Amino acid sequence: MTGLLFDLVFWFAAPFWALMILAPTWSWTRRIANSPWIVAPPLLGYALLAVPRLDVLWPVVTTPTLDGLQSALTDPAVAAAAWAHMIAFDLFVGRWMYLDSRDRGIHPLVMAPLLVVTILLAPLGALGYLLLRAGHQLLRPGGPVAGTAGAGAGGPTSGAGGATADVGGSRAGAGRSEAPHRPRGDTGPDA
Repeated sequence: MTGLLFDLVFWFAAPFWALMILAPTWSWTRRIANSPWIVAPPLLGYALLAVPRLDVLWPVVTTPTLDGLQSALTDPAVAAAAWAHMIAFDLFVGRWMYLDSRDRGIHPLVMAPLLVVTILLAPLGALGYLLLRAGHQLLRPGGPVAGTAGAGAGGPTSGAGGATADVGGSRAGAGRSEAPHRPRGDTGPDA
């Protein structure tokens, strides 16, 4: 059972990676990736592997030591659970990178290698994307994107005309009309 779950966890995630890398502009890719539930199958695999071995896992995560982790990973079910954990969170991070890059207009040919690196070595792929994102933000016409501005005309800390707060991504101002929050996927000069 452990070997089967180990294999299935990857195959649960592979179709979503294929869509984000090979068909990034297809409308169904965006629709599918918009759902955070795409990580549910690997998470279920993790639960099936981890829950029966909580007696081994719990001490490793509550009082972590390198020796304890090494010892726990010698148990095939614990190693398979660690693999499922990596697959699920790699997919979650890759999903965020894909959606964020589409919102920012980063070309899919630039993203494809970063997504492949994220499948293989997720922390390096995520770091690469964060660096790309920062550079893209600086080089983009008009400077940094909305969401990084804290002051200025109509910004969240604007003093004139009443207090304004950024609540859940939409601005709520006292006594004045604000532009509504733009839903994911809409683009514009300040998206």
